[in-house]
Amino acid sequence: MLAASIRRASSQVKRSALGGFRALSTESSFTVTLPEGTYETYQLDAPDANVELSKEKLIQMYKDMVTVRRLEMAADALYKSKKIRGFCHLSNGQEAVAVGMEHAIDRDDSVITSYRCHGFAYMRGASIKAVLGELLGKRCGVSYGKGGSMHMFTHGFYGGTGIVGAQVPVGAGLAFAHKYSGQTDKANFALYGDGASNQGQIFESYNMAKLWNLPCVFICENNKYGMGTSAGRSSALTKYYQRGQFIPGLKVNGMDVVAVYQASKFAKAWTTAGNGPLVIEFETYRYGGHSMSDPGTTYRTREEIQHMRSSNDPIAGLKTRLINFGISTEAELKQIDKEIRRVVDKEAAEADASAPPEADPKILFEDVYVPGTEIPVLRGRIPEENWSFAKQ
Repeated sequence: MLAASIRRASSQVKRSALGGFRALSTESSFTVTLPEGTYETYQLDAPDANVELSKEKLIQMYKDMVTVRRLEMAADALYKSKKIRGFCHLSNGQEAVAVGMEHAIDRDDSVITSYRCHGFAYMRGASIKAVLGELLGKRCGVSYGKGGSMHMFTHGFYGGTGIVGAQVPVGAGLAFAHKYSGQTDKANFALYGDGASNQGQIFESYNMAKLWNLPCVFICENNKYGMGTSAGRSSALTKYYQRGQFIPGLKVNGMDVVAVYQASKFAKAWTTAGNGPLVIEFETYRYGGHSMSDPGTTYRTREEIQHMRSSNDPIAGLKTRLINFGISTEAELKQIDKEIRRVVDKEAAEADASAPPEADPKILFEDVYVPGTEIPVLRGRIPEENWSFAKQ
């Protein structure tokens, strides 16, 4: 059943695709040839431009990207109805990055990103209801309603981080953990935006990762604007894939899910082979503002946004190719769209109707320690606020 297939069980891995490519097909798979200009390299040989994908994977990638966009559209509507409060950063237009990357890696690889994290949380295994529930501050949320938009976690996904650039050194630490634990086939993918790219802690992380030869893939999601400042106005060097200096780099068309898939697959194989870290720049674009409080049209024109939507949209591009390759008909894809919309609307309604966290002090002390490792008493501001784990 389609509805069941769109829901992500914790053991499933779902994935997605796009680009101005051509494809050679066998009965069950396609060899997609990515166009020239898909990659730019720095001290590195480019990945193979010929990408073999099954029909099932291409269709699943389409489903995943449509689901992520519908999820973000639901969040947009809930925010505008004042049911979601505070910060809320949406990723409409950038779906190919989260989807393509997830299809190329394993669940035991680790991923950490910034606050534009809803699609990543979903692709890593959180349900639609859990993501929207978290945005709504409900107990059913992926962080039990205590984290909100910028703090979502699930197996293999370490956030969702609200401090600009702070996730990158944590990502290097996760890569160190993979290496220290002898997980030679696992890597960390640490994502950040072009707006965070000039943070000193990112360069410190580059240095440590290279010194210790860590399996860390540093990924700059370059959506062209850091809040309302264009990349060219904030960065002396806008070739973010070259920022690693002593670390090889790769620039990828981040609006092409197949290119993202191939680059992520290449990056994992490269770094887990003992080559150390890699810097990737996914060149992408967000249709909305930096956050829900930003209309997104004061520092760029509506014509620019419409041009990107009409000529580079990852979902529309993949849809066209699925039809041209004879994988699906337009009617079949419309039915998929309709079913995904129904499922997202249903889970959004369930999340909205769910209960908030209880007004009980014990909830404040959940998840402070791994169960079984708690200290007897956690000190409060005054003795009356001390919390006894032993008495609970």
